[in-house]
Amino acid sequence: MIGMCAVMRAARRLVHANTVQFQYDLTPPLCTFLQNRKYASKQNKGHKKEPRRSKVKANVNKQEVEISKRMTVSALAAAMNKDCDHVFESLLNTSIDVDSLHPNSVLSEKWIKEVVKQSGMKFHWADLTVSEEKINKDAHPRPPAEPGNMKPRPPVVTIMGHVDHGKTTLLDSLRKSQIVSTEAGGITQHIGAFLVQLPSGEKVTFLDTPGHAAFSSMRARGASVTDIIILVVAADDGVMTQTVESIDHAKKAGVPIILAVNKCDKHQADPQRVKQELLAHNIVCEEFGGDVQAIHISALKGDNLLSLTEATVTLAEMMELKAETSGLVEGVVIESRTDKGRGPVTTALIQRGTLQRGCILVAGKSWAKVRTLFDENGRTTAEAGPSCAVEVVGWKDLPSAGDLLLEVESEQRAREVVEWRNSEYAEQKMAEDLSVIEDKQQRHLQEYRKQREELSHLNWRRRKLETYRSYRDKLTTDLLSEGMQGGRPQLPLVIKGDVDGSLEAILNILDSYDAQDECEVKIIHCGIGDISENDVNMAVTFSGMSLQVWISSTKL
Repeated sequence: MIGMCAVMRAARRLVHANTVQFQYDLTPPLCTFLQNRKYASKQNKGHKKEPRRSKVKANVNKQEVEISKRMTVSALAAAMNKDCDHVFESLLNTSIDVDSLHPNSVLSEKWIKEVVKQSGMKFHWADLTVSEEKINKDAHPRPPAEPGNMKPRPPVVTIMGHVDHGKTTLLDSLRKSQIVSTEAGGITQHIGAFLVQLPSGEKVTFLDTPGHAAFSSMRARGASVTDIIILVVAADDGVMTQTVESIDHAKKAGVPIILAVNKCDKHQADPQRVKQELLAHNIVCEEFGGDVQAIHISALKGDNLLSLTEATVTLAEMMELKAETSGLVEGVVIESRTDKGRGPVTTALIQRGTLQRGCILVAGKSWAKVRTLFDENGRTTAEAGPSCAVEVVGWKDLPSAGDLLLEVESEQRAREVVEWRNSEYAEQKMAEDLSVIEDKQQRHLQEYRKQREELSHLNWRRRKLETYRSYRDKLTTDLLSEGMQGGRPQLPLVIKGDVDGSLEAILNILDSYDAQDECEVKIIHCGIGDISENDVNMAVTFSGMSLQVWISSTKL
């Protein structure tokens, strides 16, 4: 046992000696390397290895744009601090027809978001709580007046009938004037409003409307503001086209009719035939068991006019016409025109209240502070009550015939009403434009999808080639159609009229023009007032002509 232990100790000494010898035999570089490794391991011992940090892309601050559901191209460009061309470029690769867009075109919500996305921006919706609770700032007529505050008023009588049946001659005889001599060819061109005092002492406001076919809208306006209609029918001509139209206007307005059979002094006159022809249009005279009074007259000679006035006054008394003479003024614009010395002038029929100088009026999208009032004879008048027709001077802009006339409390209130109406009109126009654009986009999208379905069986190279050919053929067809249109004669027109009604009549006539294939009529400008040098230059620029309705161009 002792010997065995000695052997074990000898073996350990031998191993230790060999190890030391091996350490001394190592080359210096290798020793240094091992020492450094040993030192480094001691230094790092007890320290955990830090996890590798992932490289995260820096967050770029994108520009934020405030958008709303209905924005025009120019509004969106302004919100992004860009120009309109930037918006157009952003929509080039979409299905929208960029060629049909202009700065005032309305974009849908989808395309607004697409433009913002293509521009590398982000958006947020505008706060619409204010617009949703939008207060109506428009002016409205007052509630009906109390019966105790109303006083009798003169009746408003409109003279209607076919052209050249003697309407204006009748009015001349009633007011002892010569109106017909001042009208072109003896044909009334405008609505004439006159307050006539009858021999019996009663006052009646007469409205003389044109009988020509071109003035249909004027007759409709006259029927809508009147209490009684005197239907003038020539005994020698009988019932004509505008006679029937006047009857229709009276029925739509619910206005009673008095029949005046004119020109009974002629040899070929046949009043009974006139009454029988009117039966076909539900105009039944009293002698046939109806309720329509029929008076045989001669406007030129003044025969039986007293009976006509008595019938008118009697019917007015039965209707018990009354109106409130105090409070804010209400009325209607009968006619509007531009006067050289007075500016915009309107003929207004007062229906409620008393109009005086200094009153603040609103009509359509215009307002006025009344400077002067003129009667039918051109004389200044201090005031105008219910059923009176006066010319009003002091308008900032020219309102349209047929607009409702309302008095407001102040100029600030008038501006507020006009701004409200302009904004409402702009929103309505924007909605109409948006509807047209969306319809066009839907048609374009349907054509695109149809084309994709037809070419779906082809590979992408063939599909691209066929798409290019289709686009080329369509472009060629469009160019050919433009060339055909270019070979068609065109007539650009600059139209100026003396009053709103005359201009309206000319535009209505041109709307009925049905020979556009032979010669295309283009209205490049229309307005009220004398023709100016700019109007002539515009006509020359477009190689067109100027059309003047009852105005002169002597100064040019």
